[in-house]
Amino acid sequence: MTTAVRSWKAFAVPLVAVLLALSAQPALAGGPTIPPDGGPAIRIEHDATQPVFSRADAIVQTVFVEVAGADSDADGRPDKVAVDIMRPRETDQGLKVPVIMEASPYYAGGNDVPNHDVDIDDEQQFKTRSGQNKLDELLAAGATAAGPFDGYYDNYFVPRGYAVALVENLGSGRATGCPTTGDRNETLGPKAAIDWLNGRARGFDVNGAPVSATWSTGDVGMIGVSYNGTLPNAVATTGVKGLKTIVPIAAISSWYDYYRANGGVLAPGGYQGEDADVLARYVLTRQDGQAACGALMDEIEAEQDRVTGDYSRFWDDRNYLDDVRKVRASVLLVHGLNDWNVKTKQAAQWWDALGDRGVPRKIWLHQGAHTSPFNVRAKEWIRQLHAWFDHWLYGLDNGIMNEPQADVEHAPGQWEQHASWPLPGTRTLPVRLGLAGSFTDQKLRRAEELAAGPETPDPNRLAHLSPVLTDDVRISGTPTIKVRASLAAGRSPYLTALLVDYGTDTRATGALQNTGEVYCYGQGVPGDTGCTTLRVHTTAEAPFKIVTRGWLDVRNRHRDDRSQAIKPGRMYDFEWDFQAQDYTFKAGHRIGVVLLSTDRDYTLRYPAGTQIKVQPGKSTLNLPVAGGRPLL
Repeated sequence: MTTAVRSWKAFAVPLVAVLLALSAQPALAGGPTIPPDGGPAIRIEHDATQPVFSRADAIVQTVFVEVAGADSDADGRPDKVAVDIMRPRETDQGLKVPVIMEASPYYAGGNDVPNHDVDIDDEQQFKTRSGQNKLDELLAAGATAAGPFDGYYDNYFVPRGYAVALVENLGSGRATGCPTTGDRNETLGPKAAIDWLNGRARGFDVNGAPVSATWSTGDVGMIGVSYNGTLPNAVATTGVKGLKTIVPIAAISSWYDYYRANGGVLAPGGYQGEDADVLARYVLTRQDGQAACGALMDEIEAEQDRVTGDYSRFWDDRNYLDDVRKVRASVLLVHGLNDWNVKTKQAAQWWDALGDRGVPRKIWLHQGAHTSPFNVRAKEWIRQLHAWFDHWLYGLDNGIMNEPQADVEHAPGQWEQHASWPLPGTRTLPVRLGLAGSFTDQKLRRAEELAAGPETPDPNRLAHLSPVLTDDVRISGTPTIKVRASLAAGRSPYLTALLVDYGTDTRATGALQNTGEVYCYGQGVPGDTGCTTLRVHTTAEAPFKIVTRGWLDVRNRHRDDRSQAIKPGRMYDFEWDFQAQDYTFKAGHRIGVVLLSTDRDYTLRYPAGTQIKVQPGKSTLNLPVAGGRPLL
């Protein structure tokens, strides 16, 4: 795509009014605010940038940025990433603007890639992961499928004096190099784009002519959902200068915790059998990708280790927590409390690590699944995101950092603001569990079936029920469980714990539905109205809900990075974590814990038959309880 300048329709903004508005505001970051020709300038009213620029007449260009230090396809030349840019026309007349950036390996779609077989000793290959099915999930999360500017960033932010830059990550689409699922190699692509915006990297147009970002202030905010939200986390850990803020939505902080759990091989929800190599092959959409990157894909498959599930150098290279000390950018973190694709541990551990380093931060936790907050609370999200970018990229003292740190949707459509998260005053409450007896592992029944009827004995699980709650009990944070048990006469190394809310209620399912109400948030152009249909949570009445889950490979009872065999029939103490959660068990309900082995939708499926025996009186649930200490 070559640079295009569309006919410009000027907005009627008197120059005197602009000068008066600007004189009353703090100095804006980086460069002049009024073009030399006297055209529209950045306008500030009510401590917010105003839409004085034309989205229809914005400049669109593509730049290929050289990634210094990366030659992942081993062709002897530095890798390059494609960067599609939209910016106000006035930036060609002297106006400098900051950049909202979304990096993604998905802009060119994906390949059909078979997932790994998860039925151990079963010769039937697990079904092929359809590229369209994966794309459907990405669209629900907010990724673009056709054309690089289909989202809301351009309609809303370009008229307010921002550029939007969409980076095609290594190995995808028009980029060169190879995808490697989250390691330093992939981090360098969007980092190079930030360097180019600051004059520290080389960029070229489609004909190979050098291109400079003379219109950029150098200040960048990264945003995205899922993989697109993970890349901001990754790039922030490089400490790259110019990256002022990141907005990671449904994002990964450690790839080990995406494809593994406490030493065990684990699947992201909905993609049983997927792993790092499958995802890399899925996004390998560059021309001649197999020829250029096939050997590297095979190397990823070998090094990820689906046999032991142990933490290793391979996974450590993909753990952003290791380098959180380098994060300079502020963080607006968003996650769905019903997200079983990128699970909530990813958000909680990143959030805690940022807090330990004193990073300026804010968090949104909503009742949706793997989706953007634009889909669940569009108007308030736009308000806060606008204020967030204005503050961190334009230096406006608009009060966003004085607002409560945490926005939590505790029930469908019911939001609360809190000073921090987990909620202030949360304390760990140890609960003695009445788990005792034996059960036999199986691999055909799903966890939802095993959680049903907790008062009826079941040969494939054990269950504990609290007394009927006399008051609401709210948990906020990460529960843990400790069990003394033995395993014998089988091959499954898994222990799975379910924390369950027993009580008929109408709850959010994680899915969304349209209300029919149209909300127009920005300037429209042909084919892109700048409007959306508002959504609400889909709810359903059910007798119980699995609130959170936790998994352990018992061979990794001491360390994630080292398997140690157990002696059949010998009792061991096992302790592991659940996924983080913010949830209220209502008065009249009961809190349940269900213990099983194979979790059909998540763990490997070993041959049935492992015998698990739990020693009475030795099991404890540790609940992070907010607002008092209920009797459990």
